[in-house]
Amino acid sequence: MLALVWGAVRTRRAQVLTVLVLTALATAVAAAGPWFAIAGATRAASADVDAAAAGDRTLSIRKIVETGGDPAGTLDQFAANARGELPLPATDPVGGMVLPLIITHGGQTPSMAIAYREDACDHLRLDGPCPAARGEAAISVNAAQQLGLGRGSRLDLRRQPDAKPLTLRVVATYSLDDPAGSYWSNPLFVADAGLDPAFTTIDTFRDEDLGDPTLSYDVQVPDRLIRGEGGYDLAGVLRQSDYDFGRQGLRLVNTTGPLLGTIARDREAIREGVLVAVLQVLVLAWFAIGLAGQYTGRDRRGDAALLKLRGGSRGAILRLAWGQHLVPLVLGALFGLPLGYLLARWLAGPVGADQQPAALALSAAAAGAVLVGGLAVLALIEAVALRRPVSDLLREVSGGRGDWRAGLADVLLLAVAVSAIYQARSGAAGQGLALAAPALVALAVALLLARLLGRVADRGGGAAVRTGHLRLGLTAVQVSRQPGGDRVFALVVVAVAVFATAVGGYAGERTARVQRANAELGAVRVLNVQAPNRTALLAAVRAADPVGDQAMAVTVDRTSNPPVLAVDSGRLAAVARWRPEYGPIGALPATVAPAPLPRITGARLAVRVSHQGAPVELTLTLQHEGTGAPVPVRFGRVDAGERTLEAPVAGCAAAPGCRILRWEVSGPAAISVRGLDQLDPPGVILDPARLADVARWRSGTAGPSLDLTAAGGALTLAADTDPGEHGERGTAAYAVDTDLPLPVVLAGAAPPAWQFGEPTLLSLGSEPAPVRVVRTVGALPVVGRSGVLADLDATRRVIGDATPAGEFQVWLAPGARPGIVGALTGAGLTVATDETIGDRTAHLAGQAPAVVSRFTLIAGAVVLLLAAAAVAVAGAVDRRSRLEQLRALRVQGLPGRVAVVTAYAGIAALVLSGLVVGLLAAAIARPMVRITLPAFTDGWNVLPAPSALGLAPLALAGLAALLVLGVTGWLAVLPLTRRLRREAGR
Repeated sequence: MLALVWGAVRTRRAQVLTVLVLTALATAVAAAGPWFAIAGATRAASADVDAAAAGDRTLSIRKIVETGGDPAGTLDQFAANARGELPLPATDPVGGMVLPLIITHGGQTPSMAIAYREDACDHLRLDGPCPAARGEAAISVNAAQQLGLGRGSRLDLRRQPDAKPLTLRVVATYSLDDPAGSYWSNPLFVADAGLDPAFTTIDTFRDEDLGDPTLSYDVQVPDRLIRGEGGYDLAGVLRQSDYDFGRQGLRLVNTTGPLLGTIARDREAIREGVLVAVLQVLVLAWFAIGLAGQYTGRDRRGDAALLKLRGGSRGAILRLAWGQHLVPLVLGALFGLPLGYLLARWLAGPVGADQQPAALALSAAAAGAVLVGGLAVLALIEAVALRRPVSDLLREVSGGRGDWRAGLADVLLLAVAVSAIYQARSGAAGQGLALAAPALVALAVALLLARLLGRVADRGGGAAVRTGHLRLGLTAVQVSRQPGGDRVFALVVVAVAVFATAVGGYAGERTARVQRANAELGAVRVLNVQAPNRTALLAAVRAADPVGDQAMAVTVDRTSNPPVLAVDSGRLAAVARWRPEYGPIGALPATVAPAPLPRITGARLAVRVSHQGAPVELTLTLQHEGTGAPVPVRFGRVDAGERTLEAPVAGCAAAPGCRILRWEVSGPAAISVRGLDQLDPPGVILDPARLADVARWRSGTAGPSLDLTAAGGALTLAADTDPGEHGERGTAAYAVDTDLPLPVVLAGAAPPAWQFGEPTLLSLGSEPAPVRVVRTVGALPVVGRSGVLADLDATRRVIGDATPAGEFQVWLAPGARPGIVGALTGAGLTVATDETIGDRTAHLAGQAPAVVSRFTLIAGAVVLLLAAAAVAVAGAVDRRSRLEQLRALRVQGLPGRVAVVTAYAGIAALVLSGLVVGLLAAAIARPMVRITLPAFTDGWNVLPAPSALGLAPLALAGLAALLVLGVTGWLAVLPLTRRLRREAGR
């Protein structure tokens, strides 16, 4: 029997090669699936970890502790306890302590924490020595500017406004070395709503007023544990740790939850997407193998008939037939296994050593499924064929198109397709049959049209021949009488539809990533920079790009409610990547404000005032327009009567000078300002007309405020007659040099507080800033579906010398000159990060939607190759009998050219009709089963998803399918047409 099987295999090499190729293709995809899924999930986890903020990978153990005068010993003991309870290896542990205090400044009491953090000076850029002795401190550059302090200054902090001060000596100012790094990820050690912390030595905490700080022990979770390498369940470990820490009176602050959730969703999406793609390839591969077995079964039926005539048993006949299939199936699986590994390695990268055994086992199981399934299909076909009598087995002309069993199978498949459509449209798009709904819709369309086209070919072919249209008639007859042609047509339709859907999904996912990168960044290239304040940022960018077409200063405050995106609106059109969802790019109106007040560039000012009552203190606060540094001008004590006071000005001589921020009055009496002059060089700053213009001045927007009267050529500042709950009174009158309320563009719904009062933003300085919504849009760059867009210059004028939270950025226009970054650093900015849209898109390529789309595209291409192989078999089968038929027609007078065209036309009609119907089925399936692009696994959904099958991808898929199927069909009938041409030329 083995000799017979081997002889049959050697004799029928074309048939064996066909089954071998089909099996190898299917095995390659099936074997690649597990390797790809595991490697893709690991790559996605790595991308998620890399894209996450440092704070999302940090654990912080905290506790409020009484130090008992020994802060160093207390911190050491706390760190030892924390290390002992922490059940995982940690990196970069950092201990520290912090205590929130307040400082009295300008009649206000902003918060300012005092902090100690291990190795803090190594992570600060210091202007001055590192604090080394008790009572020494380093304060931030922003805090120093706002408080008017410098090296050697005295800093008084209090726990309560009426408590005794804790006096520190400022020995240095600092800025953060890497504000986005892990060291500064603990929010206790960065400014929240108040001033940046003052960093001091641990011995400073020996003071009895600092005896109950919050201790912290921060660690970075190793990336491999977050990725879950080796099956490590970090979420479960941390849940147990939280309970254990609680028993010890410690609080575990775990910020890894969202990141772990994203990684878990990525794994699930990749596993599901790869499984669906592999199952589609398996089913269609079995179908193609069955077609190949049916088409190439004539010779085997002859062998079976001879064995029956010679008395061979049914088992022997089946072993002979199945043995001929087993050889190419096994060889195809053996070729496909390493090919699948290489394919997965190319698409997703290597698999870790600890995961290789599982991947290998799953890959072998998938290859076994291809082998067993293919053998079962072929065995069933042979078993059915062998039930036929010898006379049928010896017939060269096959029977009809099919019996009632084929019709019943079609009805069952249609029922399955209808069930899948219903399930997909009922909201269960990711479950059960709905996962394969697009392919099943294509199958339903193919089955219906296959029967329709068969009937049309039957009737139309005869009519065309009778009317003399030989080419059309013979083509139609060939299509209608070709055995199994309807099944090949169905396979081509499904394969084209699956391939087109895969191409559309791949193109749509790439578009979605690019759109998201544009929306998250706002420009083609974004620099995160450090600057002392918004004024310095704006001045530096304008100095580096005076024309205004290459760079734009931007601030982003994500902590505000709603988040605030402030841009240099005059440069927005030239720099930003704008979308229709953001509304008109010119929605922010031009600022309408009084003519700017004269800038102060001298070294001395004189103010004319009149005052009745108890003495008061008068201060004028200026701000340098280049550096943003506040410049207090203290006129000192103002006694009753009318007088002129002079005061020195330090810090305004450098261009472009200073602008007026506010008047500050301490005391309950009223004072009238009647003029302000610059003495050196001389000039009038505030004349009676400017002072009496009520549009130029405003009081505070929160709590008690000054009563302002602008009339009679003077500005009168009167303390509020209704003091606050604790007796506080308003102290400041602000200069108005921008449009108020501040115009903003709002994305999404307004905050609830805006529905019951005047809209304000708390992020613009120490007091709420009134705003007015000039337009509501669906989304905005960077802040997404909830936020406001404001003009940066207007916001910094409202902010004054306050230091609200926010990120400082510089957006670069497409084609910005190579030296622009150097110009920005030369203007005083420090570049922390530099990211382009391409960088962000590449990061997003690691998420599950991108990973799955790549594998689905490869699987779709393999499905198309399976259909091409089936077309090749259909074109090559019965080549000898068709040649004899066309020879007979030639004898009867059929022109040679018509015979050649007829030979081509049969396979061409099959390919072209299947291609058109397949593309049509793909287009129909998209709305019918509501095919959409998979959502980003981290929940980002700011912009509407692109189409899952656009016109361009559909056309591209059609051209590719036409090329593959057309070339295959042409090669399949090429030997037949060559014979016909040679005979016609004789």
